[in-house]
Amino acid sequence: MEQEITRRRTFAIISHPDAGKTTLTEKLLLYGGALELAGSVTAKKKQRETSSDWMELEKKRGISISSTVLQFDYEAYRLNLLDTPGHKDFSEDTYRVLTAVDSVIMIIDAGKGIEDRTRKLFEICRKRGIPIFTFMNKLDRPAMPPLELIDQLEKVLDIHAFPVNWPLESGPHFKGVYDRVMKEAHLFQKVPGGAYRAPVSVHDFSDPRVRGVLDERTYGEIAEELELLDQAHGGLSADEVLAGRTTPVFFGSASNNFGVELLLKGFLNYSSGPAPRRGGNGPIPLEGPVFSGFVFKVQTNMNPQHRDRMVFARICSGKFRRDMNVYHSRLKKEVRISSAHVLFGRERETLEEAYAGDILGFVTNTPFRPGDTITADPSISFREIPRFAPECFAYIYNTSTPAYKSFRKGFDHLLAEDIVQAFRLDENPGPLPLLGAVGPLQFEVLQYRLRDEYGAETRLEMKPWTALRWLDSDVEEEKLKKILPYGAVTGADDAGRRVVLFSTDWSCGNFASTNPSVTLLDSLL
Repeated sequence: MEQEITRRRTFAIISHPDAGKTTLTEKLLLYGGALELAGSVTAKKKQRETSSDWMELEKKRGISISSTVLQFDYEAYRLNLLDTPGHKDFSEDTYRVLTAVDSVIMIIDAGKGIEDRTRKLFEICRKRGIPIFTFMNKLDRPAMPPLELIDQLEKVLDIHAFPVNWPLESGPHFKGVYDRVMKEAHLFQKVPGGAYRAPVSVHDFSDPRVRGVLDERTYGEIAEELELLDQAHGGLSADEVLAGRTTPVFFGSASNNFGVELLLKGFLNYSSGPAPRRGGNGPIPLEGPVFSGFVFKVQTNMNPQHRDRMVFARICSGKFRRDMNVYHSRLKKEVRISSAHVLFGRERETLEEAYAGDILGFVTNTPFRPGDTITADPSISFREIPRFAPECFAYIYNTSTPAYKSFRKGFDHLLAEDIVQAFRLDENPGPLPLLGAVGPLQFEVLQYRLRDEYGAETRLEMKPWTALRWLDSDVEEEKLKKILPYGAVTGADDAGRRVVLFSTDWSCGNFASTNPSVTLLDSLL
C-alpha cells in the first residue's frame, strides 16, 4: 500500500483565462501517453476536440466551465490531473478542486505577466500550503524579457522563483530552452497544429548547432543571463518547493509542444506524493487500515442517456475496493459504492481498487453534496470544502407549464452540484429559492443545462443585492431588523444558517463597522 500511495501525483492546473490552461492539459496528456493526437479549442475540422472540455457548452464557448478529472499512468507514476475553470465566475468550482490536490501547476502568459486571477488563485494555494510549479507559456509569441518575468513573479507573489530552464529567444524566433539543471540546450521543431510530439535535439550550449540557430548578439545575451542566474539562483531545494517557499519555473509553448515534456518530468522530480489530511482529532495516516475520503464535486448527466450522477471524492487514507460499504457522515448511514470508475473527462472505466491520493468517481442515487465525508470509521470527519459569499442573485422560473416536472427535476439535480447556491428569504417563502452566484455566467450555465439536458426553458429575474454575509452571532430577529440598513433582507442558506443580503458593498461594510457586536462572515469552512 505504501508503494502505491507514494507513486500518486494529484495536481491541478490554474491560470488566468486564456493563458493556455486547457491546451497545456491536452499536451501533458499527449506527452504522458494518454492521447495519441492532441486537440485544440480552436481546432480545425479534422482535429479532435479537447479531452478536458467535454460539456457541450464548453465546446461552443471555447472555455472551461467545469472542473474535469483525467487519470493516467506515466512511467512509474499514477497521475490524477484536474483541469479547472479559469473564468472568475466559476471560482467556487476551482476552489473546491484545490482542496483535493497535493500540488499545482500555475500557467502565466509570458506576454502579459501575472494577471489578477492568477494572483487570487496563488493566494488560495499559499493559504492551503500547496506547492506551486510555474509554467511561462506562449513563448512562441512576443513575450516579456524572461528576467523581468522572474522578477515580477518574486515581487508580486512574494515567492522565491528558481528557473529550471531558460528560453532561447521568443516569438517567431523561439528555438527551444536551456535546461539549467542538466546543462543541456533543447532545440525543438514545430509540428502541424501541435498535434504530435515536437521533435527535439539536445546539445551542449557551446555546440555549433546551438550557435548556428542563434545570432551572435542573442547567443551572448543568453550566455550572460545564464551566468547571472547561476549567481543569483543557485541550487533548487526540493524541501523549499514542498514547503511552498520556492516555485520551480519552466518556459515553453504549450500550443507548439515546446518545453512540455521538460515541465512534466521536472514536476515529477520535485513534487511529492499525498500528504496526510486532518480528520476529526488529527492527521489520518495515509497507509492506515481505514478507508476515508471527502466529496469535492458532484456532476449530473456526464452520461446524458442515463441521467446519472457522478460523485468525485479525494481518497485520504487506506484502500478503496469496489462494492465496499462506507459511512456517509452527513446522512449518518452506510452507503455501498458499487459503480466506481477510473475517469478520463467524460470517458470512464470500471475501477476495482484505489489508494490514498487517488480521485474516486462513482455513480450513485444517494444525495451526496460537496463536503461530505465517506469513511469506514464514523469518527473521521473532514472539513475541507469552503463556501464563499455570492455576489449576484436571481430567481429562476419555468416558462412552460407542460415542462414543469422536467424543470423541477433538473433544478434539484443541478442544485445538488452546487452549481449555484440556494437561499430562502424571510420575506419571500415561495416554492423556489433565491439563487446566488459568484458571477452571472453561472446563471447562464444553469439555464443552458436546464434547456439542453432537461428540455426546460426558463426565465431569469435578477435581484438588486450585491453582497451576502453569514451571521456568526446570536442576534435577536427583532433587534436585527431594527439595525439593518435600507434594502437589506434576512434569510437562511440550504443548511439553515442565517444570512443577510445587502444592496451595496458599501452598505455591507458600513453596517459591519457600525455594529461590531454582529459578526459577519464572507466565507465558511
